[in-house]
Amino acid sequence: MHRPGAPHSVVISVQSTEEVSSIVKIASKWRMPIMAYSGGTSVEGGVAAHPRGGICVDLSGMDKIIQINEADSDLVCQAGARWDDINKTLRERGIPLFFPLDPGPGATIGGMIATDCSGTNAVRYSTAKAEWFLNATVVLPSGEIIKTRRRARKSSAGFDTTKLFIGSEDTLGIVTEATIRLAPLLPTNVVIAQFPDVKKATEAVGEILNRGVPIQCVELCDDMFMRATNGYGISARKYPERDSLFFKFQGSPETIAESARIVDEIVRAHGGSGFELAKSEKEAEDLWADRKAGYFSTLALVPGSKGWSTGVWYPSPFRRDCLITPIPQNLGVPVSRLPELVYESKKDLEKSGLVSTVIGHVGDGNFHSLILFKTDEEMEVVRGVAHRLVERAIRRDGTCTGEHGVGTCKKEYLYEELGAGTVELMKLIKRTIDPLGLLNPGKLYPDDPPASSDGEKTRLSNEPRR
Repeated sequence: MHRPGAPHSVVISVQSTEEVSSIVKIASKWRMPIMAYSGGTSVEGGVAAHPRGGICVDLSGMDKIIQINEADSDLVCQAGARWDDINKTLRERGIPLFFPLDPGPGATIGGMIATDCSGTNAVRYSTAKAEWFLNATVVLPSGEIIKTRRRARKSSAGFDTTKLFIGSEDTLGIVTEATIRLAPLLPTNVVIAQFPDVKKATEAVGEILNRGVPIQCVELCDDMFMRATNGYGISARKYPERDSLFFKFQGSPETIAESARIVDEIVRAHGGSGFELAKSEKEAEDLWADRKAGYFSTLALVPGSKGWSTGVWYPSPFRRDCLITPIPQNLGVPVSRLPELVYESKKDLEKSGLVSTVIGHVGDGNFHSLILFKTDEEMEVVRGVAHRLVERAIRRDGTCTGEHGVGTCKKEYLYEELGAGTVELMKLIKRTIDPLGLLNPGKLYPDDPPASSDGEKTRLSNEPRR
């Protein structure tokens, strides 16, 4: 995908870890910035070129599955392998396993590690840090090649160096291979239910989780999202244009039926209605396809509009007159704080007078908003709304980025979210491993906080803001 801004000085396509190592050694010798690229689906500026240019190492050709260990439920692959291609290969080979992390289509293993991704399955399978990556082969800033650990399912041999690189956004090393865990591929079914408002819907989710119902996904889609789906969705199905929850259940038919019965009870207790399991595999696929295509359906609500993310733009593959970053604001809070956060944020979005939709992986307290605008004046309104969304989440013990990483677009919030002590520790690790600061410079680590009138830096307590 095209990203405007300063170009790289050179783009080098690589096929092996050894080639990456050689390039990094050259970059280190000549003090050249170096950035890794694979799927290009980052939405926070994580793969943008440095103003000084530098070397872009294109890992997209390193997309091979090296070894499948079915008996151990894991596989070894290169960093450019796409998660959806991995699952397709497993299906084609008749292996009843899958890789459960499901970010946007086209995301690669290297990028998923870099950003600590998750997706709609997070309520059941959590995030990249939840032991889905057993080890990684990494090229350090010196060009040295390391492997973070062996393939054993668990190990207490010292620091968990694999996790050091998860969420580091290629600023500490370039991941070239990884061993990933797989999960059993079980039958699923889908259902949708409607609610009086988003507050009732999110309160229902909290009770469902506390009851221990084994759901695979639960997705919040607001009334505007459902309107967009009715007009421009994938299937021909028409939905009530009300705040809704999409559920995906997993397990045997008996397990799914019992889980659905309990969830239906809870949904009704919170004013929900319309709860009914899909009657066929095709119906379930249509329901989920409409949920997954909702971002692009939103674009068509206002022809000629643009969508706000955090300053990075992509062309829509469906509408030539719409420019959009497909996944915009990406906030997370403790699940108990989600009802008030979503409710207040939706009111703020409505007050702005702009067309917007809200969608969330509400089972783990994560939600997104997509705000459409046409003019520069409207864009300034959107900037204010977006900033308030982030501040609102951080005040509720939450995060500015639930699953997309930090890049250039969210780093300004890290002192406020994490506290200066934690941020300075991150910077110390960066300086220790990459003393020349050549790996993906300008990303993740915030600039120093502004100084107060007495010359002291503001917010230097080790405590993050509450």
